[in-house]
Amino acid sequence: MQRMQDTSRLNAGEERLRNLLILGLAGDEPAYRTFLQELSAHLRAFLRRRLVRLPDEVEDLVQESLLAIHNQRHTYDAGLPVTAWIHAITKYKLIDLLRRRARHDLLNAPLDGEFGFASVSDTEAADARRDLGKLLQQLPERQRLPIVHMKLGGLSVAETAQLTGMSESAVKVGVHRGLKALAAIIRGKA
Repeated sequence: MQRMQDTSRLNAGEERLRNLLILGLAGDEPAYRTFLQELSAHLRAFLRRRLVRLPDEVEDLVQESLLAIHNQRHTYDAGLPVTAWIHAITKYKLIDLLRRRARHDLLNAPLDGEFGFASVSDTEAADARRDLGKLLQQLPERQRLPIVHMKLGGLSVAETAQLTGMSESAVKVGVHRGLKALAAIIRGKA
């Protein structure tokens, strides 16, 4: 019984958001304002469940998501559930946040070890980084840079393209060819 009530409530909320968005897209400003207000509450709840350990990030992410949804409103297909479209955009924003935090945490990690001495795994990791650096130096820049930025730095194709001045398709090709060349180099040395 409770499950049916929850489903009914979710369907009503979905339908209400959908109708408000469609009215807003047709030029009804009060409907669009109401859509954004109700969407804010929906996103806050959605993100709080996913960012339990990062509660201070919720409000910023709500605002980023609202802006992205507003900017992408022309992509909404009225034949699809509005919450699926909203959640997809919001999840991309969430992933961006987590990537930024991971990069920030890596860049701000202390240089000395927790125990003040290098362990065997630290030495092995340093050796692996050195070896990888040597392998990457054997690649042409158009293959090396996309691998370094995307595979090692965690950047997206678009971010890598912007950073390197390459087109997005050239970045993808560079990664593919670079990884293939690295595999060939490794096989040749084995």
